[in-house]
Amino acid sequence: MQLTDPKGRMHTITLEAGKAFHTHKGILQHDDLIGGPEGVVVTIGVTQYLALRPLLSDFVLSMPRGAQVVYPKDAGQVVQMADIFPGAHVVEAGVGSGALSMSLLRAVGDTGRLSSYERREDFATIAQANVERFFGGPHPAWTVTVGDLQEALDETDVDRVVLDMLAPWETLDAVARALRPGGLICCYVATTTQLSTTVEALRAHGSFMEPTSWESMVRGWHVEGLAVRPEHRMVGHTGFLCTSRRLADGVEPPLRRRRPSKGMYGEPATESQAPTDEPFRPELP
Repeated sequence: MQLTDPKGRMHTITLEAGKAFHTHKGILQHDDLIGGPEGVVVTIGVTQYLALRPLLSDFVLSMPRGAQVVYPKDAGQVVQMADIFPGAHVVEAGVGSGALSMSLLRAVGDTGRLSSYERREDFATIAQANVERFFGGPHPAWTVTVGDLQEALDETDVDRVVLDMLAPWETLDAVARALRPGGLICCYVATTTQLSTTVEALRAHGSFMEPTSWESMVRGWHVEGLAVRPEHRMVGHTGFLCTSRRLADGVEPPLRRRRPSKGMYGEPATESQAPTDEPFRPELP
């Protein structure tokens, strides 16, 4: 249950019979909410709180973390732009705290499969606890493997692969073997250098079509009567997303028709651009 005070501050609690929620305002007995409807107002001391089940986006931002979470704005982009559908077989690498895993599980449903790989056992433990807390128990479509994707991935005919890791380009051989023709890889990276390396590796691999890259930004608006203006703060850069489709075996990707800019690939300087030891002498008017 999520309790929201008049200032918009949220408290997420798990209701248990006989337990109580303590604040500096007073005490709320869990039994007062168990079995009741959502959308009610409860009073703790002299402060009123609105009681609702938390949305997934609210839960993700308030749950315990082992690693940085994938923000809801990016998780929504992954589900939509990676075309995660009910019944899909999805492989995920880099579970972190389980934020993206919950969005993927909702999308594939009970009839799909989400196979998650995480190098760190402590992160996997935190993620499993968060997922079970949100869904009320273990999800039937989810399996978690502690280990390196390159070494542990032995699945085939996979529909989608979602990578949230430092070096996704190192896994492309394993991903290409696992993905079915027409399947999709989606990479979430934080920096421009990671994005560049990922895109160039996808192009050079030969098993994928031309990648698509982007980022999203979210800006709220203050709306009160005729006072309508953008908020002073926004959720700006959190990460880059990159997607590409798996080609059939033996098919060569079409040649790119886009002309690269000069210096795009670190071309050597011409003789006129080469540095000299002579001091700079500006021309006088």
